[in-house]
Amino acid sequence: MLAATLGAALAFGAPGALAGTLPVASSTAPAAKAHAPARTPAAVPASQSAAWVAGTRAYLVITAPGDSSAVRSAIAANGGTVFSSFDAIGVIVAHSASSGFAATMRGVAGVQQVGATRTSDVPADAYNPALPANPPQAATPAGEPVRADMSQIKADQAWAVNPGSAAVTVGILDTGVDDQHQDLAPNFDAADSVSCAYGKPDTRTGAWRDVDTHGTHVAGTIAAAKNGKGVVGVAPGVKIAAVRVAEPGNSFFFAENTICGFVWAGDHGFKVTNNSYYTDPWQFNCPDNIDQAAIIEGVKRAQEYAEGKGSLQIAAAGNENYDLAHKTTDSASPNDSTPVTRTITNACLDIPTELPGVVTVAANGTGVTKASFSNFGQGVIDVAAPGSNVYSTVPGGGYGSKSGTSMATPHVVGVAALIASANPGITPAQIRAKLAAQANDIACPSDSRCTGTTADNSFFGEGQVDALKAVGATPPPPGKYFENLADFAINDNATVESPIAVTGVTGNAPATLKVGVDIKHTYIGDLKVDLVAPDGTVYTLHNHAGGSADDIAQTYTVDASSEVANGTWKLRVNDNAASDTGKIDAWNLTF
Repeated sequence: MLAATLGAALAFGAPGALAGTLPVASSTAPAAKAHAPARTPAAVPASQSAAWVAGTRAYLVITAPGDSSAVRSAIAANGGTVFSSFDAIGVIVAHSASSGFAATMRGVAGVQQVGATRTSDVPADAYNPALPANPPQAATPAGEPVRADMSQIKADQAWAVNPGSAAVTVGILDTGVDDQHQDLAPNFDAADSVSCAYGKPDTRTGAWRDVDTHGTHVAGTIAAAKNGKGVVGVAPGVKIAAVRVAEPGNSFFFAENTICGFVWAGDHGFKVTNNSYYTDPWQFNCPDNIDQAAIIEGVKRAQEYAEGKGSLQIAAAGNENYDLAHKTTDSASPNDSTPVTRTITNACLDIPTELPGVVTVAANGTGVTKASFSNFGQGVIDVAAPGSNVYSTVPGGGYGSKSGTSMATPHVVGVAALIASANPGITPAQIRAKLAAQANDIACPSDSRCTGTTADNSFFGEGQVDALKAVGATPPPPGKYFENLADFAINDNATVESPIAVTGVTGNAPATLKVGVDIKHTYIGDLKVDLVAPDGTVYTLHNHAGGSADDIAQTYTVDASSEVANGTWKLRVNDNAASDTGKIDAWNLTF
């Protein structure tokens, strides 16, 4: 995010609303180029796209969720085109070169709000996007020493307990990710990656790649592989998917891009998303501005949609050393044309980080200090994490250091992914609660701006995240927790059983026996899944539900109080259809 006090061209910032910085140092790749101040993009010749004309602007047209055909027709009838639409949340992205388009559409029946998302023209590239470069890869150096930021949050100790589950996918909404990087490729999920630049999903291979360095750096902090090379992420066992929401050339994150990204996250089962940016061009969106009100509503609906689908959004607080609980001025907006200084109030929101349900992250400096640049605010900051001189991956197989709340946020996202890995089936609200519970309290320093208590204050929120606590600090007690990590193939029209021998448990199983199941399968509607007790009693866990959905990663509670605990328990999986197969990846019992 860009410093209001320094303008859009903060010395270590980017013209778009990135919440990070340029590399401070780099071991295997040159430092990224310095970015120019924000400016109106130069016009692209209309010959590059038959659909593009000078003066084309983007608008959010907000309507009731569901069938939007009548509003779409009205858009076409009033000098606009439908660029993309998200009917599940009632948001249409419209383009028009007519200066009266928004005012006219606000009078159309069924239209609730209309707002321009930018003060500059939509680039011609939106109609025929160029694929980002696929950089040649440098050799990744051997060795992956534990870095200070990882030991600071005890991630290096957490890896021995739970490095993260491949059943958990983290979405990185950013400038893109270099999926070819040797430290990221092992955990990269290409099938669920996309570009949402300009506000429309682009699923072409490589559309998700980095148009800067920022997203690749974030990705490494979350889930760089534990492979003996380079660095290790907080959760090196989880999957990462890239959702490029930044536009090329300027790294702007406009509202339609963020909306597209959140809807994609919800539809593709991302357990957590990383959002190290604010939504351009307004650093703060004010509800008394008709355009900004539509931006707030559109992004809010998309966030709520993603959360409703099981995805938790975590976002950077920003790098302006600004009190988000006592807003007075904004001097950085709009950053896609000419910023002006305006008076604002707390009703004006930094989005997505100040939207309900989003976890807001502040940056620590060395140890438990406040990073000098980190935004703060009582009741705004949720947790804190290391954000100064963080060493991570950069495109082309390299590594570099960056500072910013952008760099703190992926530490929290990694911890959230570990929480999800240790608790299959956990909800976003439950992850939020566990993030607060596992954080280590940090008292206010001798700084009058820090208000609140040691347990929850304006600088650090609930405190600094702790990865070891997130995975339970220690393995479950012997005799109470049992697992089978061996793979058992699930073939078409066949039944397979995975056994667990339980010993050392006195008496019967509990009425709340926990059965953790991790099944990889491409059509779970084919499957019947049963827990078989030692005496042969069958408890059905899953019975041909879920249709064409992939995979079962869930913890079931079974009343097994009539069963003797000790003996061989089995997870039985029956596939009763052709064409789709899979495996029992792992399962466990907690008595």
